[in-house]
Amino acid sequence: MRTLASMSSEPSFLKAVTGAGLRPRRSMGCMSETPPDAIQLWLTRCVNPLWERLRERSQKCIASEACQVIVSRKRPTRRAEGPMAGEETEVRSKGRVTLHDVARESGVSKSSVSRMLDERFPNSDSPKARHVREVARRLGYVRDLSAANLRRGSTGTIGVIVPRLTDTVMAMFYEAVSAAAAQQGRFAIVATTDDNPEASRKAAEALIRRGVDGLILTTAREGDDFADELRDRGVPFVFALRHNGSSAASVGDDQLGGYLATRHLIDLGHRRIGIIAGPDYATSALGRLAGYRQALAEAGIEEAADLIVPSTFSIESGETAARTLLALAKPPTAIFAVNDNTAIGSMSAIAHAGLSVPGDVSLVGYNDIPIVSRLPVPLSTVQVPFDRVAEIALQLLFDEDGVATIKKTTPSLIPRKSTAPLP
Repeated sequence: MRTLASMSSEPSFLKAVTGAGLRPRRSMGCMSETPPDAIQLWLTRCVNPLWERLRERSQKCIASEACQVIVSRKRPTRRAEGPMAGEETEVRSKGRVTLHDVARESGVSKSSVSRMLDERFPNSDSPKARHVREVARRLGYVRDLSAANLRRGSTGTIGVIVPRLTDTVMAMFYEAVSAAAAQQGRFAIVATTDDNPEASRKAAEALIRRGVDGLILTTAREGDDFADELRDRGVPFVFALRHNGSSAASVGDDQLGGYLATRHLIDLGHRRIGIIAGPDYATSALGRLAGYRQALAEAGIEEAADLIVPSTFSIESGETAARTLLALAKPPTAIFAVNDNTAIGSMSAIAHAGLSVPGDVSLVGYNDIPIVSRLPVPLSTVQVPFDRVAEIALQLLFDEDGVATIKKTTPSLIPRKSTAPLP
């Protein structure tokens, strides 16, 4: 049996511990006692602490190695179902899914995939196109519009300038433009001006600086040279709903609409018909006034200047104008308001005067905004197809022949409960 001195003079297990970064205790001091008490003392004072330190160190090493394994472990490759049932094809697990990925996964050429996924063209219903769209959806492909627009030298955005979005007509028109633009893979941005010419210029400048591909303006004014300024700068633009007489525009046939509204009242037996005429700088209002005059002349009714009251397009202005008409010594039995907002204001004025619609006064509006069919007395009005006006505006904006065409969309009369035969 080896002596304790020989065991302590060459503690082989301490070399392993030392290799783990521990400093061995001096063994000779531990062995100064005599057996058997010396052995027990040596175990207590020297060996047990070393084993405890070795255990703690081992745990730290294990934890460290485990972390290294976790960090260095490769991410599992994503798998996706291929075109055939049960077949798996490896797809990219990092970065943006590209047309190349969709083409490779679907087995269709890259140019064909590009065409099939281009929002500017109608969706093909062929089996190949459906397959490509399904692969694109499964891979999470999103078309890179910025790259596509950079290749075409465009941003894919359109600036739309309107007087105000609190005007339901302008909100409806903007939504129609936005929907039509989306069908072409474009995005519409709106700016409001409160129908102020200087604000319109600032809004246009801000949109131009942001790189829009063109402008759709609903703020045309008689005698305004803003269109000339844009043309001189080479800015693509088109007017909508209103025009300036010399630039491309998409509008409703306002004269026909004004004629239909007035003719409807004449056919009900009314002869003294007032008109809330709108502002004299807007061709939309001027056209409806012209239709009013045309219907009166056709029916042989003499025009009365006191029955023509100018206004803006607001509800408040309509109420004020209606009060003016009702205060006449010989008030009208019917009123044509050149938009639905002024017609709603007129209803308020008629009610405050102790009169009823249509019992005392028949009333016709214009535009057919959603609320007028749900009023206590549903409003007779003239409907304008804003979606068609918006589509034509976009066509004109990107028409390369440069012809200044004014295209008119046909309105239609919508008779409701606010008009009745003359008592």
